[in-house]
Amino acid sequence: MHNKTLVELSQQLASGALSSVELTQHFLDRIKLLDPQLNSFISTTDELALAQAKIADELRAAGSAGPLTGIPIAHKDIFCTKGVKTTAGSKMLDNFISPYDATVVEKLNAAGTITLGKTNMDEFAMGSSNETSFYGAVKNPWNTDYVPGGSSGGSAACVAARLAPAATGTDTGGSIRQPASLCGITGLKPTYGSISRWGMIAFASSLDQAGPMTQTAEDAALMMNAMSGFDSKDSTSINKEAPDYTSELNNSLEGLKVGLPKEFFKEGLDSGVQQVIETAIKDIEKLGATVKEISLSTTDLAVPAYYVIAPAEASSNLSRFDGVRYGYRCDNPANLEDLYKRSRGEGFGEEVQRRILIGAYALSAGFYDAYYIKAQKIRRLIKNDFDKAFADVDVIMGPTAPSAGFALGEKADDPISMYLSDIYTIAVNLAGLPAMSVPAGFTAGLPVGLQMIGSHFSEPRLLNIAHQFQQATDWHKKTPDAFTK
Repeated sequence: MHNKTLVELSQQLASGALSSVELTQHFLDRIKLLDPQLNSFISTTDELALAQAKIADELRAAGSAGPLTGIPIAHKDIFCTKGVKTTAGSKMLDNFISPYDATVVEKLNAAGTITLGKTNMDEFAMGSSNETSFYGAVKNPWNTDYVPGGSSGGSAACVAARLAPAATGTDTGGSIRQPASLCGITGLKPTYGSISRWGMIAFASSLDQAGPMTQTAEDAALMMNAMSGFDSKDSTSINKEAPDYTSELNNSLEGLKVGLPKEFFKEGLDSGVQQVIETAIKDIEKLGATVKEISLSTTDLAVPAYYVIAPAEASSNLSRFDGVRYGYRCDNPANLEDLYKRSRGEGFGEEVQRRILIGAYALSAGFYDAYYIKAQKIRRLIKNDFDKAFADVDVIMGPTAPSAGFALGEKADDPISMYLSDIYTIAVNLAGLPAMSVPAGFTAGLPVGLQMIGSHFSEPRLLNIAHQFQQATDWHKKTPDAFTK
């Protein structure tokens, strides 16, 4: 039953072929048996999950269930979960038990989903390989000597290994799409503001966006129906009625205009990845789409702009972790200054400290105009670049990442090389656009994702394109050999 999609599991629950308690126990048993190979979970919530499953079965018996009622999922450990340890992958929050649910968790609970546990992640979502977690690196289920991508690597790995049918993730510069690509699953980064950030531990507030990580586009649409919508508690939430994300899934792709940015296919792209993407584009053409080359001339500016803006916002957001109110506190501080310095120095990992320092520098007197303001001006140019492209095409496609998964430790001492692994995803966050990665093939035995980028609020169309592609291919059905049974 673990190889079934959310849609298939929902049908089985509705027919009475299985109960939510049986389904939940099955996944809890798989996590206990198989996750030691992956380290994809920081914590599991067995007691909570089985209690939720029992209620779900009662709702189904009473005839008041929705499509997600009784479906077990996992939450990235960046979403506050009432009564459950919520760490953001950091020593700083190792002892933090959230007193409330994030809006995303609250909405999915209301939809009837079951919380299996909290997934491992790069510390405070800062990373592209899931190696910066205080709880150790997550392994790629296709080859456990390789990284799963980050920062939502735990969510991607557990869905790929069928330890959970779906999971939540967050995407600040590609942290849903890049691990989805490296692990061979479907990941959607929605339009900025379409899903509430309330209760989601902040990294960079103008970039962070929650989204679903699933086996299929159809499953992602179901998750979006539950997750999205206006939230008065989040000042960046868009006051716009959420559509039915499943409504366009079966539309034809006849006449679809696809743009291929020439900047995505130049030096730096792995040849095996390029071959997979070119084959996938041909499959899209067979479904009725037309393809043309376009230019996104600001592509090379996205990484440097992002690594000024995101660390600047992170340095501000993470200032609240001071050893005073909650979180890690050093032993026997000599005075208040010692408390601040040692609590933050001992509680934050190396990558987080690096980004705080970069951000503080960029915001400091004398450098604010030279770096931060200039980066924000580049951000506008990037958005204008996309606007110009979407005046001519319906969707932009290309690789999600320049390579498949790389070996654990391979880029640990080279942060610049690590940052460049998000070169095709970062611009989307700077522009606030929706984008998704779908499984498109393999190179050297590792998955490759096709990225689809849409204009603002075009998620139903993106999901339609992805669904039709998945109807014509079977890459999304592939599972790692070690986790098939």
